[in-house]
Amino acid sequence: MQVLVLCDDYWHPARVPRAGLAPLSAGFTLDWIAQAGDWSAQKMAGYQVVVLTKSNNMSSTDQTPWMSDDVQRAFADYVRAGGGLLVMHSGSAGYAETPILRRLMGGVFMEHPPQCHVTYTPRAGHPLTTGSAPFTVTDEHYVMAFDDAQAEVFLTGTSEHGTQPAGWTRIEGKGRVCLLTPGHNLDVWLHPAYQAIIRNALRWCGRNDGPAKVQ
Repeated sequence: MQVLVLCDDYWHPARVPRAGLAPLSAGFTLDWIAQAGDWSAQKMAGYQVVVLTKSNNMSSTDQTPWMSDDVQRAFADYVRAGGGLLVMHSGSAGYAETPILRRLMGGVFMEHPPQCHVTYTPRAGHPLTTGSAPFTVTDEHYVMAFDDAQAEVFLTGTSEHGTQPAGWTRIEGKGRVCLLTPGHNLDVWLHPAYQAIIRNALRWCGRNDGPAKVQ
């Protein structure tokens, strides 16, 4: 499966998703864009799945926003035409005022408390949680604006600060969107229970698991 990964922002260096996705490279061909200026709609169209794990910064050294109205529309068009979008951790951050992308994702990051112990609980029996189990890690516990009541939550995160949706799916046109909030630290990405969810999410977004509607 051909996967394009958009990563690298001021708070989240590219080395974390690179190392976090490395164990999955045997099943997926991963190409990387760290500088948003290297992205184009034409380039994105050549991939089955796009992983967005980049906040609204051009790069780790340039905090200029990159998600223009034209870029937002390109993402929406890509998914509606049948592409898969997997939003991970910082890919939901900095986009509260980008309405087209926010609607596509089904919600966005709003804030987080200081890093703390977070217990992530997968929904039993859900296709995207196969091979996973509840796990506790030190992470940024993302507080989310959950905009789409029809989106299907399959993962929750609980800490001393409460419980938040930590993973959901939604269908947009002919395409699929999955959002995952865990992942500030590399050991979160590499946790076996989370690796299973990431693998499942990539396959689901790339339509390698059967019908589009998750039951």
